[in-house]
Formats: sequence, structure tokens, C-alpha cells
Amino acid sequence: MNFNLFLSNILPILTGYLIGSIPTAVWVGKLFYGKDVRCEGSGNAGATNTIRVLGLAAGIPVLLIDVFKGLASILLIEPLVEAVGGSEISPILQLLVATAAVMGHTFPVFAGFRGGKGVATLLGIGFGLYPYATILALITFIIVLLISKYVSLSSISAGLSFPFFVVFLFPPDHFVFILLAVAVAVFLPLTHRKNIRRLLNGTESKFTGNKAKQKE
Repeated sequence: MNFNLFLSNILPILTGYLIGSIPTAVWVGKLFYGKDVRCEGSGNAGATNTIRVLGLAAGIPVLLIDVFKGLASILLIEPLVEAVGGSEISPILQLLVATAAVMGHTFPVFAGFRGGKGVATLLGIGFGLYPYATILALITFIIVLLISKYVSLSSISAGLSFPFFVVFLFPPDHFVFILLAVAVAVFLPLTHRKNIRRLLNGTESKFTGNKAKQKE
């Protein structure tokens, strides 16, 4: 096997995982507030729980950085491939890098493999690969949140709607991108299984943006 070809595939995937593994919520909580957000609220290392535990001043930067992690993992593929003498960027490679970034956020090597649910990182990946469909999914999230006040329901709704926007409104030029869009619709409900049970039981907490030890 050509070593440059091997490296040009492995390096972007590894970089995507390491970028995704940056535990923004954990580091912000510990460095600036002396708290591990995984020990309070929902126990999730994501922006929503950060807002609930530490407030908007902490949660908004966490959200933005987590989104940027996903976007950066996609934007860095081309320069990394070129740096090691590669030339072709296949859709499969983009799929693997996106998956690695989300797995990094969910199971971060820098935080004991206890991370978040990957919604914000998926949003960044979406902006990198499907900008128009992602904007529509984000609008869906906002509309459902304004109506229901449930972040979990909003995330699930955006995820489920996403492949429909991709397939019917902005069809990609390769089937791999359809598979990735469908995977998003499957992944988000799976990571929100507890939230779905609470929604069905009527015990899910609504989001107000204030500090509160609520479940995400």
C-alpha cells in the first residue's frame, strides 16, 4: 500500500477525532467556575447543560466552539491531505472524518471518554458539508424550541428532518452524503433515548436559559 495514500486518509480521521475530543464544556466549567458540568444538571458535557448549570456566559462560548469543532474537522481535510502528498478527497473519507469528530465529542479522549451528545458538533459538520440543508434543520430546531421549550425534542426534530432536506431539496452528488444524513437522523434519537422516555412520561424539563439543575 502507498504510505502517502494511507497517511492522507488516516491523518484527517485522527485529526477529526482529536478536534472533536476537545471537551469544551468540561474545560470551561473547571477552569472558570471550578465545576465539572458532568456532575450537575443532566450530567451531559454539552452547551445546554452548561447553560443550565453555569449560565449563558459559559454556555454560548461552549456552543460556538463545539459547532466550530465540527466545521474545522471538515475544513481541515483538504490541507491535511495535501500536506502529506495526497490528492484525492473521497466522499468516504469525508464521512469517516465526520463520524470521527462526533465520536470524539461523544467519547473524548481528553475527558475520560465522557462527553456530550454531539448535536453542536453535528451542526458544524453540517455547515461544512450541507450548508443549505443544515440552515433549514437549524430553523426547524428554533421553531420547535420556541413552541415546545424542549431542547431534546428540538434536536430530535431537526435531526429527523435533516435527511428530507438533503434528499428532496438539496440532493448531493454522491450517495455517501445521503447515508450520512440518514445516520444523523438515527444517531440523534439514539443519544436522546432518556429524553424521549421523559418526554413520553411528561417529566422532561423545559429550557429557559437560566441556571438550573434540570435534566437535558
